[in-house]
Amino acid sequence: MYYHYETQPLPNPLSWYFHKLPPLFHRIETLFTHFVELIVPWGLFVPVSLVAALAGVFIVVFQVLLIFSGNLSWLNYITLVLCIPCFDDSLLSRIIPIKPPVTLSVSEPRQGILILLTGLILMLSLRPAMNLFSRRQIMNTSFEPLHLVNTYGAFGSVTRERMEVIVEGTDDPVITSATKWREYEFKGKPGDVNRRPCVVSPYHWRLDWQMWFAAMSDYPYHPWILNLVAKLLKGDNSTLTLLAGNPFPKSPPKYIRAELYHYRFTSFEERKKTGRWWSRNYVRQYLPPLSLQNRTFRGLLIKEGWLDDNL
Repeated sequence: MYYHYETQPLPNPLSWYFHKLPPLFHRIETLFTHFVELIVPWGLFVPVSLVAALAGVFIVVFQVLLIFSGNLSWLNYITLVLCIPCFDDSLLSRIIPIKPPVTLSVSEPRQGILILLTGLILMLSLRPAMNLFSRRQIMNTSFEPLHLVNTYGAFGSVTRERMEVIVEGTDDPVITSATKWREYEFKGKPGDVNRRPCVVSPYHWRLDWQMWFAAMSDYPYHPWILNLVAKLLKGDNSTLTLLAGNPFPKSPPKYIRAELYHYRFTSFEERKKTGRWWSRNYVRQYLPPLSLQNRTFRGLLIKEGWLDDNL
C-alpha cells in the first residue's frame, strides 16, 4: 500500500492524498484488505441473515474505498451489485420501499436439482481452489470448458515504480539535435505533470490502461503500440479521438518516437511551490523515431495487416 496509489493504472485526484497517508495507516489498510478478501467471504455462506449482511457491509465499504482512491473501471461497481443478495428482503424492506417478502416452498425435485448443481460446482472448484494455494498460481484462467469456475485477478503484484511511455511527434522532415518534439496527451494516463489526475470510473479507457502495461516492458512485448504509431502518422481520426488532443491539427507528423519516464507523486512542498501533481525523470528511449517512409517499419506494418501496401 506504500506504492499502490501512485503506481495503479489510472490514479484519480484523491490518490495523491491517499498516497500521503502515514505508513501506519497503509499497514492497517493491508490488514483490512486481507481480512475482507480472505475471511469475510466465508460469512456469505453462514445461514444467518445478520452474519451475511455484516459480511456484505464489509465488502461494500472496501469497494467504496477503492472507488474513492482510484479508477479501477467497472470492477468495483459490479462487485457492489453482487453484494445485493447479502441483504435479505426483510432487511432491504426497512431501507427501500419494496413489498414484504413472500415465503415460497421449494418442491422436492427442485431441491434435488439444486443439491446436484451445488455438488457439481464444489467438485469443479477443487482445481481452482488448489491453484490459489500453489506456488505457481495462475490468474485469469478457466478450469473447464463451460467457464463455470475460474481464477480472476486484476493484477499479479503491486509495482513499486511508475514508468510512463510518452509519445512524441515532429513535423521536421529530417531529425537533428535541434528537432522540436510535441507530446501527445492521453485522456487519463499521466503525461503533463501539471494536469490533475482524472475521474473516469466506472467508464474504462482501454488505451490508457494498455499504455500502463506497455511501460512495464519493452515494445516487442506490446507490438500493438507500433500500430498506434502508424495510425498517428496517418492522422487517423478514430485513433485521435482516443487522445486528449492532437498536437498536429493541420497535418500528421513526419516522425513519432516514444520516451520512457519515471513518474512519482510530488511531495507536499513541491505541490505547494509548483502546483504540480507529478514529478518525472527521463529514463531512456522506448521507441526510436519512426516514419512511414522507413522500409523496415512499413514492412512490419504490412506483414501484420496494419498498413495497406498501396499507402
